[in-house]
Amino acid sequence: MISINRDGLRAHPFGDDAIEILEAGLAAIDPATRVAAFLSVVQDELCVGELSFSLAGRRIWILAIGKASVPMANAAGRILGRERIAGGVAVTRTGYGGPTDCVRVIEAGHPLPQGTDGADAVIDIASQVKPDDVVVCLLSGGGSALLACPPMGVRLADVARTTELLLHSGVTIDQMNTVRRHMSRLQGGQLMALLYPATVITLILSDVIGDRLESIASGPTVPDPTSFADACAVLERAMLFDRIPYSIRNHLLSGVALKVSDTPKCGDPIFETAHTFLIGNNQTAVDALAARASERGFEVHSCCEPLTGEARDIGCRLADQAKELRARATTKWALVGGGETTVAVRGEGLGGRNQELALAAALQLEGVTGLSVATLATDGTDGPTSAAGALIDGDTAALARERGIDPADAIDRNDSHCVLAATHDLLWTGPTNTNVADLVLILGAPIA
Repeated sequence: MISINRDGLRAHPFGDDAIEILEAGLAAIDPATRVAAFLSVVQDELCVGELSFSLAGRRIWILAIGKASVPMANAAGRILGRERIAGGVAVTRTGYGGPTDCVRVIEAGHPLPQGTDGADAVIDIASQVKPDDVVVCLLSGGGSALLACPPMGVRLADVARTTELLLHSGVTIDQMNTVRRHMSRLQGGQLMALLYPATVITLILSDVIGDRLESIASGPTVPDPTSFADACAVLERAMLFDRIPYSIRNHLLSGVALKVSDTPKCGDPIFETAHTFLIGNNQTAVDALAARASERGFEVHSCCEPLTGEARDIGCRLADQAKELRARATTKWALVGGGETTVAVRGEGLGGRNQELALAAALQLEGVTGLSVATLATDGTDGPTSAAGALIDGDTAALARERGIDPADAIDRNDSHCVLAATHDLLWTGPTNTNVADLVLILGAPIA
């Protein structure tokens, strides 16, 4: 079970409850458990959801891509049986690797691509796949960077620079991956083009709010509904088109001019042998938060919609909602939610979207007693930090000032990590080897 490190974390209202409830959310999205819930073998029949596929005389390959790829591959290997597997690869984030006896493990850069070893290995396996083979493709968050495969005439450094600009711009993950799909030779259904006509079974652990399949790991085995023109529009709206490297601009404009083939679309024959299953998502974890909070005696309220938008704005909004719940509550209560916010980076500080959300909430809740706010990146790393998130309360802002830090100035400089480290409010899990975006949990009691 994934645990949250309590060492060094100061006492908060309902702090032990918050940690246990968050750990229940992480347990619900354990990759091996989710794979086992969907995949089984009965004699020579592979059962996936309500479908079944004959394995008699057929080779099986495993392609696992994303932060959860190693536990997903291990689970699939145990279920399928090592003797049936012809080969495979798990491409995961650096530090997220682990032992496996069924596939080769390659660690790669994230969130900025740093090499093409993972993509090269996937392409090599695709070249060995025969029409009668079965490919089990296991996708999870992070796959967009981990499977970087620049088109002809584009350097990996140019892809990385474009990705960096997008990350700092505040665009949504759907918008970002629209661009990524169009500066790749594998994503946006293009891996499926290499595997066809083999049977391809894709199991997806979604880190994208709304579960748009083309956005999860940038959709290597599913149709892409977007175009080169859409990618250009994202960059134009973010005022980045003139700032991205020339090779990327040239490639995208060549696609708009039909000089480069667009990604495969719905109705393309290559998807006739593709079968895709969503095995877990952010809501899976949020539901687990709600269930465990209820078990611990909290009256549970749920955010009415996924948490998206600028992190600091969402933090303020949640703080206001917490105040309203506290004012009318007659028993202890919990507010649960999930999503993926964004941060338009304006300063040179250190932090991530969960920490910025938490600090914004702390400023809004200064002096309010009897409640705590927890935010957590389910992959264990929030932004460019090794913290997973934060647990704050009405004392956080005042504690920061006691330690010589102005929290309002810090958030303006995107320096939430500095504040929350000083107040001992950071949450640490280490790599969780899973990823379904972010969780928010607010616990409180009635006004005394």
